Amino acid sequence: MADVSDLTIGFIGYGNMAQAIARGLVDAGVVTGGHIVACAAHWDKLRRTTAELGVRPLKSAVEVAAAADVVVVAIKPYQIEAVVGPLAAELAKPGKFVVSIAAGWDLAKYRALFGEQADAIHVQCTIPNTPMAVGKGVLVTETDNTLTVEQTEAFEALFEPISLIERVDTAHMTIAMTIAGCAPAFTDMYLEALADAGVKYGLQRAAAYRLAAKMVEGVGALYMATETHPGAMKDAVCSPGGTTIRGVAQLEKDGFRGAVIDAVDAIAG
Repeated sequence: MADVSDLTIGFIGYGNMAQAIARGLVDAGVVTGGHIVACAAHWDKLRRTTAELGVRPLKSAVEVAAAADVVVVAIKPYQIEAVVGPLAAELAKPGKFVVSIAAGWDLAKYRALFGEQADAIHVQCTIPNTPMAVGKGVLVTETDNTLTVEQTEAFEALFEPISLIERVDTAHMTIAMTIAGCAPAFTDMYLEALADAGVKYGLQRAAAYRLAAKMVEGVGALYMATETHPGAMKDAVCSPGGTTIRGVAQLEKDGFRGAVIDAVDAIAG
């Protein structure tokens, strides 16, 4: 795997998702905080949020683009044209590549934005999720990109230690983002509901949250290790006439699966 420890990672925008990625990279030992730079709209807040990891705050996107080897576009999608478009000449310089984490922006949009400079700018569009902060993330990654072989190796060396890099075609970026990027909120609601049920029956809330969270983590890890069909995993827990199948039957009666699909439809449909 490529050695990326000497690369400078630059965040244009340093909100919650950018901070999660920076935290993951530093905690995993991929890079040090001193090899990360960032800019954001509010300077005082940026200085506070960068201080914990030792990230270097910079005043502008121009400074970030000049300082970084890997430029992470982490601003709101509607801001990209105004903020990133003027950086084309800097981003076209040798040795740099762009990683976009903005929903709705694919390679074709960036090529249109960069115009005559597009062929010289290397771009990989992605959509991450917040568990990257603890090295358990997903990075939905557009199959179409303009990275060189060496840049692809560097991209993977940066992000594989903190995420599953799942490559999908452009047409399916939105649905992949919904499952990996939006569904953590659904899962948080599920964790909260399980904890509420535990509290209802006398568990301390902190213990209930730990039990529920570790259960979700473990089920995911079991699937990733074995690729056993989730239905078979469910069946293995449901003894005939047992307690678990009664709970499963109630969830089916209450439309649990349909509710999850409806939630995805509300975003991606």
